[in-house]
Amino acid sequence: MGLTSFTTSSPFTYSHACLIVLSHLTTPPKIYAMSTCRAAAQRPLKGLSQIRCLHQAPTARSQTYMSMRSASARRHEEDALAILQFLQKRRQSSSTDKNATEQKPPMPPSKLILRALRQGLSFRPLLSAFRGQNLRKLFRQSPEELVLAILILCGCAAVGVYLVYAYFNYFQSEHFTRFPPEIAKSLRRALYYSNIAPDPKLALKYYKLALQQCKAAGIDPFSNEVIGLRIRIAEWLEGIGNFKNSLEVLEALLQDCKKWVEVMEKSVQDGLVDKSGKLKGATTAQPSTPKEGGQSDEEVAEPENLWARRNRVLGKSVGISVKLGELYADEHVLQGDAAGEHLVWAVETVLKELQRRQVEGVKEGEGEWMTPEQIGGALEALGNHYESESQHYLAAPLYLQAVTLSPPNSCHTAVLMNNLAISLVQQPVHSPLAAPRGEKQSQPTVQAPTRATLLASARSWALQALGTAQKITGEGRTEECDEACAVAMCNLGDIASMAGDVEEAKRRFRESLELSQKLSFEPGITQAQDGLKRVSATQPSKV
Repeated sequence: MGLTSFTTSSPFTYSHACLIVLSHLTTPPKIYAMSTCRAAAQRPLKGLSQIRCLHQAPTARSQTYMSMRSASARRHEEDALAILQFLQKRRQSSSTDKNATEQKPPMPPSKLILRALRQGLSFRPLLSAFRGQNLRKLFRQSPEELVLAILILCGCAAVGVYLVYAYFNYFQSEHFTRFPPEIAKSLRRALYYSNIAPDPKLALKYYKLALQQCKAAGIDPFSNEVIGLRIRIAEWLEGIGNFKNSLEVLEALLQDCKKWVEVMEKSVQDGLVDKSGKLKGATTAQPSTPKEGGQSDEEVAEPENLWARRNRVLGKSVGISVKLGELYADEHVLQGDAAGEHLVWAVETVLKELQRRQVEGVKEGEGEWMTPEQIGGALEALGNHYESESQHYLAAPLYLQAVTLSPPNSCHTAVLMNNLAISLVQQPVHSPLAAPRGEKQSQPTVQAPTRATLLASARSWALQALGTAQKITGEGRTEECDEACAVAMCNLGDIASMAGDVEEAKRRFRESLELSQKLSFEPGITQAQDGLKRVSATQPSKV
């Protein structure tokens, strides 16, 4: 027979297609269409002309109904007819003639595919199911499935919102957009293998790659971005317990910063730097620094001069040295001498720079030195070191200076006051040294403080710490305030015990124990319990 429109041996397939297409019509035309499909199924159809069987003249009733259908229904019907037209155009023959050329069915039109995709991805059916009567009907039919579906939808929505938030706060973060795309890509991978899927080898590989790319791109090695990247590597190494390599990274960074500052200061002494902070006769441009995302060349600030760079690099050096001191004093390292060396250098550098500015004044473009809080942090770190070495007479003045530099409405100020009180209590009482025989004292001797004086001063600072921590409210109040209250009460108990006031000591220890238990503050609980045991076993005595 050759090629025909459809084989007569498969009328069911065509009838089934007709029923699927005409199922979208309304009820009255559906009755008429079914009889038409039966007639069409009994004989083969040829081409598009045979689709006219679907458009026979309707009755008056159906004609009135058809005129009232909306435009959206007509468009839906046209799509269904297009699908039927595509089905009728299939020309695959069932003939066994081997000489007949096999013709594959054509691909559907692109517009038809787009319409089918739009209909398949449309949320109208889903939204219509959650409206009014439909929602109540679904709930009556299957309440468990409806609740589960709502929970799944809410979960999917929450996951989608989180993914969008993570994308803009992680991949488009300012920390990455300040670098060129290649470096930012390496940093994202390094942070991914550092935080999300921990793999130390891969993380270290991409951190090193990022540093190499920064060097190849000509980025200033003393820019905030590169210095911050090296500090980040040291912080990550510390977090995974690799203290040795963390110390090596910070030591290398500190030496680089110190060397640059020394070279710059020598250039100033040799007269190679003019008043504007630039090298005399210098024509080469300074190393480039990464631009922030979205900034144009006009919006980027002017390059800093040598004095401004010295101020920034020296401040970074102080912070790095303080961090090194804390790492060397860590229980995993315990190198007290190295810790003290770095902390002393940091404090001396801070004080020397303050003195230089008072004598020489602030240079052009130099900017402000470290903030009072930063200076107080360096003093506190050195005080903590002396406290750990039982050198309380050296720790007390450092804590006192840190208190004066700390904001009065800060919870950390109360912590500093507690530290000062403890250092005063633990100071040994020394009698003034007598002058050798036969020599007259050129200066009056300074009267050494007595035990009663030290206890009174320590009690005063402990009370100030308690009052400062209690009066702070609002956003400025943190857990540090509550813990400072518990520590201050415990310190007052120790001071009262040393003064011989057992009842006052017991009262303060009970208050500290109650507050520490409420806060789940384990160190406070331990200290208060030990204090109660100690005063209970001691007979009351007055000093």
